[in-house]
Amino acid sequence: MRFAHILAALVLTPFAAVAELPAPLTDDDYAPIEMAEARLGHLLFYDPILSGNKTVSCATCHHPAFGTSDGVSLSIGDGGIGMGPARRADPANPPEKRIPRNAPALFNLGALEMNVLFHDGRLEADPDFPGGIRTPMDADMVSGFASALSAQTMFPVLSRDEMAGSWRENDVARAVRQGVITGPGGAWDLLSRRVAAVPAYAQAFEATYDHVDGPDDIAFTDISNAIAAFMAFEWRSDTAPFDAVLRGEAELDGPAAQGMVLFYGSAGCSTCHSGALLTDNRFHATGAAQIGPGKAATFETHQRDTGRFRVTGQADDLYAFRTPSLRNVALTAPYGHAGSHADLARFLADHADPLAGLARYDASLARLPTPVDQDFQIMNDPAEVAAIRAAVTWEGAPLSPDDIAALMAFLDSLTDPVSISGRLGVPNAVPSGLPVAQVP
Repeated sequence: MRFAHILAALVLTPFAAVAELPAPLTDDDYAPIEMAEARLGHLLFYDPILSGNKTVSCATCHHPAFGTSDGVSLSIGDGGIGMGPARRADPANPPEKRIPRNAPALFNLGALEMNVLFHDGRLEADPDFPGGIRTPMDADMVSGFASALSAQTMFPVLSRDEMAGSWRENDVARAVRQGVITGPGGAWDLLSRRVAAVPAYAQAFEATYDHVDGPDDIAFTDISNAIAAFMAFEWRSDTAPFDAVLRGEAELDGPAAQGMVLFYGSAGCSTCHSGALLTDNRFHATGAAQIGPGKAATFETHQRDTGRFRVTGQADDLYAFRTPSLRNVALTAPYGHAGSHADLARFLADHADPLAGLARYDASLARLPTPVDQDFQIMNDPAEVAAIRAAVTWEGAPLSPDDIAALMAFLDSLTDPVSISGRLGVPNAVPSGLPVAQVP
C-alpha cells in the first residue's frame, strides 16, 4: 500500500478496520516496586563504586540525557573520559577495545514481558536453570536475583571494557580474569564489600532488606535487585501519545495517523514490533550493518558478530538479534545492534530494504567519536557482507520518502515525556563521594 492509497484508506475506512492495535499497558503488566529499594538503586546506578577503577557507573553508558543510552554507536566504558558523544578514549589510560554492541535503552524493563535481555538474548528467565535465570554462567549462577533484569544489571561489572577495567589495575578485574566471580573473594563479593564499607549504604541496605542485619550480610544480589527496582520505576513508559490512543483517550492525525496505518499494515513493522511494548522479544536476521570490534572469544581474531548464533549454535540464528522495543525510539539513536545508523530515517530506509541497505551502507551514518581503521573492516569485506546477506530472513519492502516521513511521525508518538525526564532524576551526589556522571 503506497502513500496515496493510505490517504484514501484513512478517509474511507475507520482506523479500527485498518489495523488491530494492542491492548493498553496497565499496572498488571509491571512488577510491583518497593520505593525504598528503588531509591537505594537510584544511588547505586549513578555511583562509580561498582566499577573496577571507580571511574564508570551504569549511567556512563545509560544516561537519561541520551534517552537512557549514550548517543554513540559503540560505547567507551573503562578508559574513557567525558559523556555521550563527547566521550573519548583517555590518552593516559585508553581502553583495550570499544564495547562491541550499542548500549540499549532501558525503557519498560520492569514489564513482566521483558524477560529476555541483551541483543543476543544470552540472559533469559528460565525455570529450568539455577535461580530461574539462564545466563552465560550456566550452573555457576547464584540464586537471589529477583528477576532477569536484576541479573542483567550485574554482568557489565564483569566486563573489562565496560566497568571492570584491566586485570593490571584493580582487584575486581583480576578476580574476573581468574574466573573467580562468586563466593568469598570473587568479583561480586569484592564489589559488595566496597559498598558495605560505606556507612550510608550499609544503613540503607539494613533498612531496606529484612535479611540484612549488618554490612556483612549485604550480597551482590541485593545490590543488583536494588538497581533493577530503580530502573523499573524510573523508566516505565506508558504515558506517550500512543498510549492515549491505545486507551481510547485520543486519536492520532495527519502524518502520525498515516504512519500508524503503515506500521500496522503494508510496511510490516508490527510483525516483529508487536504488542504494547512494540517487541516480540524474539530474534531475527534483518541484515543490520556490522561495525566495530564484533563479538569474538579471547582466542578469536575476527570482527564479525553472529548474534544469537553465539548463544544457541543453531545455524538458523546466524546474524539474528533481539527485536528492540520502540518506546522513545526517536530519542535513542544510534540504531542497530552495533549502532550503525545515527539517523532514524536512514535506518528505516535501509531496514525496510535490507539487501539494498547493506549494499549502500555509508560509514558516515555511524557516530563514533574516536573511530579506528578496524571499525568498518566487516563492511569493507565482500565475503563478510555476503554472509550477513545470506542470513537475512526479513524481506521487507522499499519505502518511499513519504512513507518514511509518515513512519517517523508515528514513531514520535511513542515518545513519553514522563519516562524521558525520569522520576527520581540524576542525583547531585552519591554516598561513596565519587563523581556523579553529569552532562555539561
